[in-house]
Amino acid sequence: MTAEINKNRLFIASCLALTVTAMTFAIRAGILGQLSQNFALSDTELGWINAMAFLGFPIATMFGGLLYNFLGAKKLVLIAFVGHIIGLLLTMSAEGFWTLLISSFFIGFANGAVEAGCNPLITDMYHKNKTTMLNRFHVWFPGGIVIGALISKTMTDMSFGWQAQIAIMLIPTVIYGYLILSQKFPISENVETSTGTNIKALFSPLFLFMAFCMTLTATSELGTQQWIERILGASGASPMLIMAMITGVMAVGRYFAGPIITKFNPAGVLLYSAIVTTLGIYSMSIATGNMVYVSALLFALGVTYFWPTMIGFVAENIPQSGALGMSMLGGAGMFAVSMWNPVVGGWIDNARQQALAVNSTPEVAELAAGQATLANLSLFPLVLVFAFIGLVLFMRKQRLQQSAAVWHQIK
Repeated sequence: MTAEINKNRLFIASCLALTVTAMTFAIRAGILGQLSQNFALSDTELGWINAMAFLGFPIATMFGGLLYNFLGAKKLVLIAFVGHIIGLLLTMSAEGFWTLLISSFFIGFANGAVEAGCNPLITDMYHKNKTTMLNRFHVWFPGGIVIGALISKTMTDMSFGWQAQIAIMLIPTVIYGYLILSQKFPISENVETSTGTNIKALFSPLFLFMAFCMTLTATSELGTQQWIERILGASGASPMLIMAMITGVMAVGRYFAGPIITKFNPAGVLLYSAIVTTLGIYSMSIATGNMVYVSALLFALGVTYFWPTMIGFVAENIPQSGALGMSMLGGAGMFAVSMWNPVVGGWIDNARQQALAVNSTPEVAELAAGQATLANLSLFPLVLVFAFIGLVLFMRKQRLQQSAAVWHQIK
């Protein structure tokens, strides 16, 4: 039976599904301005629309993780396919705030189902190098954002409406749906499939610590990028080009993650990421003009390894958590982003009003709002610096204890 499984095609189908997930993220970021104008929406209302996409994600990963042992990867990814089709069609026909809210939830749910199905599938197929292959799979999140950002900018420059930008995503969605339907999936052999064991592992101190950290890594990465058009629009740089550059760097970095993960180990990579991300977001908060691109590059070098390395760390160091652990970790991250999105929108609205209150021009007020919001966002990775210093020290102590135990057995 194993001979009938085409791992390469399954990996390609998974990557294409993740590409669609990323395109929904990038194109939604690119059309926020159009949505605001067309439907007279405030940034706080846009924050709630964004929040629904990020809220649908953890709900899907929570249920997907719990049901993975029963449903399997194929059915979960097919659920994602149906969710993407419904969400995209509803978005195209949206007539205001509430329909945008509902359609965003469907898209977010589909995005979560992709993660819930594909992460454990890949760790099962490539169980001897989990973190490396998860990084290669997650190349296609930034890769899809590059594609989506460039499509959004090009179509906007050519005066295409936001509905056309949403419609373009139906093409890769149909392709990955066909690929999933036409492939045979493997039976899980290298992922813990006892749901009771999975749930017990979720309450281990190490998993709870990593789940807390995931809320901060996800908000540092996605909370910043989702609002890039609104917080950098007045900085003198092109927000969509910045997003394409950031995610292009992330895609290349993740593809070549293997040697870096091996040399510095996952905990060390996470500490590096937190330090560089803090410097990147803070520098964006004080930069204007071409220096914004330099700051954004620093930010990209920081957030590149956050998401896949967090999941890979749990897969390698808490294997008892199985598919549920990976899904719940991703869900924790996206749930946090959903909760912070309206807050970020509120920061932008409040900072703009404060700037206008002191007789700033609208352009200066937009710049001040974006910079103030970025300064607030830089606090998330700053907390992670201290958290990951603790993780590095803890893992070093664990390795020393394991080495001592092995040496004692040999003697």
